[in-house]
Amino acid sequence: MLMATDNRRRVKVYLLNDERQWDDKGTGHVTMKSTDISSLTLIVTAEDNGSLLLESKVQTDTAYHKQCETLIVWSENDNTELALSFQERAGCDEIWAKICQMQGKDPATTTITQEMETDEQEEEERFEDIPDAAMPIELPSCQISKLFEIRELFESAMNSPIRRERLAIALQQENYIPQLIDIFHMCEDVENTEDLHVLFDIFKTIFMLNKNSIFEIMFTEDLIFEVLGILEYDPTLSEPAGHRQFIRDKANFKECIPFSNPSLIEKIHQTYRVQYIQDIVSPTPSVFEDNMLSTLSSFIFLNKADIVTMLQEDDVFLTMLFQQLQDENLDTQKRIDLASLLREFCNFSNTLQIQSRTSFLRSLANKRLFPTIETLLGIDVEEIWAVAADILSFATDTNPSLVRDYMVQEATSHDEDALLINIVIERIVKHPGCNAEGTLLGLLRTLIDPENMLRALNRMEKSEFLAFFYKYAMHRFTEPIILATHGTECLKYISKTENSSLIASVLDVLTFAVENHTYHVKNYILSKEILQKVLLLMNPRYSFLALNALKFFRKIIGLKDEFYNRYIIKFDLMSYIVDAFIKNGTRQNMLNSAVLEMFEFIKIEDIKTLIKYTCERHIQKLLEVEPCPTFNAIKTKYEQQLERQNNSSTHNRDFMAAAGVIKTSFDTTRYRRDARDLDEDEENYFNSDDDPADKDITINNKPLYNLPVVVQSKVLDSKPPPNKVIGSPLATSPLVDYADDSDEDEGDSNNNNTNNSNGSSTIIQDKQQQQQPSNKRQKVSSTVT
Repeated sequence: MLMATDNRRRVKVYLLNDERQWDDKGTGHVTMKSTDISSLTLIVTAEDNGSLLLESKVQTDTAYHKQCETLIVWSENDNTELALSFQERAGCDEIWAKICQMQGKDPATTTITQEMETDEQEEEERFEDIPDAAMPIELPSCQISKLFEIRELFESAMNSPIRRERLAIALQQENYIPQLIDIFHMCEDVENTEDLHVLFDIFKTIFMLNKNSIFEIMFTEDLIFEVLGILEYDPTLSEPAGHRQFIRDKANFKECIPFSNPSLIEKIHQTYRVQYIQDIVSPTPSVFEDNMLSTLSSFIFLNKADIVTMLQEDDVFLTMLFQQLQDENLDTQKRIDLASLLREFCNFSNTLQIQSRTSFLRSLANKRLFPTIETLLGIDVEEIWAVAADILSFATDTNPSLVRDYMVQEATSHDEDALLINIVIERIVKHPGCNAEGTLLGLLRTLIDPENMLRALNRMEKSEFLAFFYKYAMHRFTEPIILATHGTECLKYISKTENSSLIASVLDVLTFAVENHTYHVKNYILSKEILQKVLLLMNPRYSFLALNALKFFRKIIGLKDEFYNRYIIKFDLMSYIVDAFIKNGTRQNMLNSAVLEMFEFIKIEDIKTLIKYTCERHIQKLLEVEPCPTFNAIKTKYEQQLERQNNSSTHNRDFMAAAGVIKTSFDTTRYRRDARDLDEDEENYFNSDDDPADKDITINNKPLYNLPVVVQSKVLDSKPPPNKVIGSPLATSPLVDYADDSDEDEGDSNNNNTNNSNGSSTIIQDKQQQQQPSNKRQKVSSTVT
């Protein structure tokens, strides 16, 4: 008759794979079937669908191994290894007793039913890899006499992730931490230093469990001060640290504006104390322990997010905060406290996701955040500037487009001096070396960075903001360069360390602008003679700024922009670099290397205009200082360029002599020129000595940086008829159409054909030639190419 046991126990079934790793085959309930007293079969059925997970007959000669009180392992057919991991110890004991009974062993004293051929240590290592293999941890009774045993148990549990997990569960289930706190009070009352040191080790181990549920117990209002007290008794210190005294007496909580939510106040206190534990008390993790206290960081992170959420929902608090900050009669210290509160508020919001952080910033902007920042920056207190700069930097880093929009819209309703961008620049320029300078320079660079500017279908943020910036703010920002290079006080101005540091920072931003902005910065540099002023800093008396100036010039050279190149040639701006190089002599320093690198770039990139300019004006002086291969190579390139030009000119003359040169009726030889050549007005500009200062550089009333492409037109060899523009693509139609002049046009219609004497001709015909009245006559001129 078939008999089955009534007890069903929950287990996991594991199978050792070919890579010697344990595979989880499923969770089910184990039973034992027997047909007679000498036959037993282990059967495991799945708990979800009742399918058969395991059926194994218990053999009398098979070695069964009991591990960790809840694990039974055995082998079948010499190549299959199985394991059952029990949820409850009682179930494991019952099955183990029946197996031992089958093989005639005592279950109380037996852990291995048969002698095993494999090394015991290898088996131990194998069994440790099985999940859930560790037995439940039984904590000793919480007594002073048991402290050393408790410490050993906690430290041994740290060697296995499973045992750490089960230790954490046991601490919660037995409410063990409050019991340890009670022992701490008893030891501290009698000044039992030895046991206090043991308690420190125990709680250090508890921290290393890295469990959020444990932290929630320790950091409650009732226990956190006692935990801090235990952490004062570090065995490595000669006397206890005063953590509790610092928190109670020195770390004062200033409630600048009353909070109506008690939970918010409790959360703020808790966050500060836990942050103190993380920064001051907890040991600095080594390279191999970077994630040991990751849960503690997450605990603080989530607390800050909760604080921001609760504050953001308190509309009364925010309204009162901004009203007081903008009050002109507010006490200075009170204003500093309120501004610091707002800054801390913003710092906490960095824990939020970007969408939530942006929403939070918009809610602050609706409460007049930016006018408040203007008020703070306008107060003549440097500490307030630093706080305001941090708040504005937070806004710029979170959503720079929101800040730009406010600045651009502000220009329509405020004076230039009252614009937020100019208030920022004034603090940078007028107060060099102040605490807020670095922060303000950083946020200014973020604002003018095209990489974070939006490009939507209905707007171009880059174009809008840069036009605003160069119109209202750029001349203020570059003022230190003007002060350092012009006037009788320039040497005195630049001799101050904070001023020279400011100029270096301004040059860095200008260099960034040259690289990332287009026509805005080009027009500004050319029209305001910024490049000339910067190169004046190459003077030996400004040697500490020479490299910054050279870096700016090198960035312009690196653009390979012919408009910049021709501007350099026209005003001989390379002479500043050459003079500094000559005065530096043969010293092998950074200036020498930077100059050589610049000329090496010109050579490698084969910038012909600059090669020609350098060789015609400066090459001999450079070779006299240092006859290096770079200068010789530039000279060789120039000579090769001249040779190619001469050969090309000779070939062109021979070709035209053979083909015949076309002449006009004015007996002027005309050639088709290269489209890249400058037209007459542009050539006149570069050959003139006009001072371009304080006006945009233009050719034909167009900016120098945006010239039109030259149109090549046909060459006519006879005088054109009236109202025809030579070389214009509109020459085949009347220039101006006047309907009232039809009578005069008929008399001139027969004079519209011009023939060439050699049989080839260019014919320009007008279907209707019209005469313009004297008061409407337009004078039209054109350059013939």
